[in-house]
Amino acid sequence: ICDTNEGRLKIAKAAYPSVKIYSDPSVLINSDEIRAVAIVTPVFSHYGLAKAALESGKHIFIEKPFTSNVREAEELIDLARKNGLIIMVDHTFLFSGSVKKIREVIDSGELGDLFFYDSVRVNLGLFQHDINVVWDLAPHDFSIMNFLIDKKPIAVSALGTVHFDQGPEDVAYIVAHFDNGFIAHFHCNWLSPVKIRRTLISGNKKMLVWDDLVPDEKLKIYDRGVDIKTTNGLHKLLVSYRSGDMYAPKVSTTEALQLEAGYFLECVEKGIDPFNNGEAGLKVVKMLEATDQSMKKGGAKIHL
Repeated sequence: ICDTNEGRLKIAKAAYPSVKIYSDPSVLINSDEIRAVAIVTPVFSHYGLAKAALESGKHIFIEKPFTSNVREAEELIDLARKNGLIIMVDHTFLFSGSVKKIREVIDSGELGDLFFYDSVRVNLGLFQHDINVVWDLAPHDFSIMNFLIDKKPIAVSALGTVHFDQGPEDVAYIVAHFDNGFIAHFHCNWLSPVKIRRTLISGNKKMLVWDDLVPDEKLKIYDRGVDIKTTNGLHKLLVSYRSGDMYAPKVSTTEALQLEAGYFLECVEKGIDPFNNGEAGLKVVKMLEATDQSMKKGGAKIHL
């Protein structure tokens, strides 16, 4: 374990007496005893640490977001490929029982053709000193959406605002545009009086609600929808609403990070390219960069 904070190292050593501790990351990264490293540090430091680890022949497990910009992500991916090394980006929610069940439901066709994806991820703080609310919260939702939705977004538009002098954007509304009429919306907020983690996915057959903060029944699937027919032109719409049963599918409660760590070890041992690899992290960084550009241009649509 390496940390520049001596206090944190003492806590780590007390919890795990047999572990070796370091205050200089280069010593750990260059150790011949180590085949892989986990980089759990502020975003601005990801690129330098990851590059050093890959150049030293180490596989890397790296916290989200992957890097601070697209150029850094692409360079690290090329370096890992050249050296035959694995990059795994810590998109932990992809290993949660809820997200895996949602993917299963979508793949089964139970929801039908998808209409929209809507996510709310808000709370009071924690303000970051090096990134805005988008880079802090949206990587979760971008990675989840990319995992669940087969089609990929073609553009992003966003509005964000700063409420404190010299501070980063603390509230943002983001829209991901697709070429088939599907739309995804994300609300990220550090100034909410309550913590909300809720996602809605609507299809022409059924609709799904995921509330990650409830202790049970995190997923609910509603047999609800709308049928619209026209007669003699659009001025005569025949609208019928369907409101059937709701059920809550069983969801695995195994700790997501435990599953992800096990998967990382398996990928290292067997030489497997993980699905949450550098390319998956790059897709998220591209969306984050586009979101920043759109906010700076007053909500302009930025093509990916």
